[in-house]
Amino acid sequence: MTTPLHISVLLREVVAALAPREGAVYVDGTFGAGGYARALLDAAPCRVFGIDRDPTAVARGAIMAQDYDGRLTVLDGRFGDMDSLLAAEGVHSVDGVALDLGVSSMQIDQAERGFSFQKSGPLDMRMEKSGPTAADLVNTLPEAELADILWRYGEERHSRRVARAIVMDRKLNPFTTTNQLAEMLRRVVPRSKDGIDAATRTFQGLRIAVNDELGEVSRGLAAAERLLAPGGRLAVVAFHSLEDRAVKDFLKRRSGAAAQPNRFMPAPTDVRAPSFQLLSKKAIQPADDELAVNPRSRSARLRIAERTDAEAWGDGEDRA
Repeated sequence: MTTPLHISVLLREVVAALAPREGAVYVDGTFGAGGYARALLDAAPCRVFGIDRDPTAVARGAIMAQDYDGRLTVLDGRFGDMDSLLAAEGVHSVDGVALDLGVSSMQIDQAERGFSFQKSGPLDMRMEKSGPTAADLVNTLPEAELADILWRYGEERHSRRVARAIVMDRKLNPFTTTNQLAEMLRRVVPRSKDGIDAATRTFQGLRIAVNDELGEVSRGLAAAERLLAPGGRLAVVAFHSLEDRAVKDFLKRRSGAAAQPNRFMPAPTDVRAPSFQLLSKKAIQPADDELAVNPRSRSARLRIAERTDAEAWGDGEDRA
């Protein structure tokens, strides 16, 4: 029995949430291997636009599109630009958007991409294969900036110790490979009681910084809000707390479910009509049968919401 190239997490639940129907238009904003797109296209005679910043995924999508007689179009770009990307295709509203956040298992499994501390490869981590690499960050950033990245994006409790060790080591031997960095982290970071590899949080923090992943999540949610037609559905799968918190907070605000101000304070004068209605108050987690087949799905959380007919709030509402 061979292992599949990629297993789309919470696939049944995402498709059920988007409820594909004839003639509808959907966006698979994190195309990857096309798992969500294929399931939507097979479920109904609809049209799907896939988006991916990874040129390997886009090339794979071009081949897959041949199976669907014009119903699948895969675009090279970031899902944070989905509304402008689709506008260039003559599409200005859609009936559903699916997002599977973070790095894909295919990228992790390709040692040459440098995402995994379990495989020897160049210290890269770029989804788009362009721009500064993780090696550029660890070899050039000031110690304080490195520590901040590891604390904010990797939630590494020992971020200052790690940053100090990186700066000391790079003076003699600049970091070039995943193994080199991972071995240093295992010397510096105390062994975790829960068995998590000492390199986990630092690799996560660097990857998020290299790809501006949290910024892209914020832009993507706002773009989906602008693009979805009234009654359109948004389904977002997140894998770690930073992503999931961003999605949860966005949907809480947009649905009017966020905490209200103190009743003794003056009532706000800029109350906005909810642009989304929550379809599930709690995140949906993988069922036992999925966990048995794909252990990597254990941290996945799905949040779903339906677009109202209210005006989109716009990007500025989410900026600190």
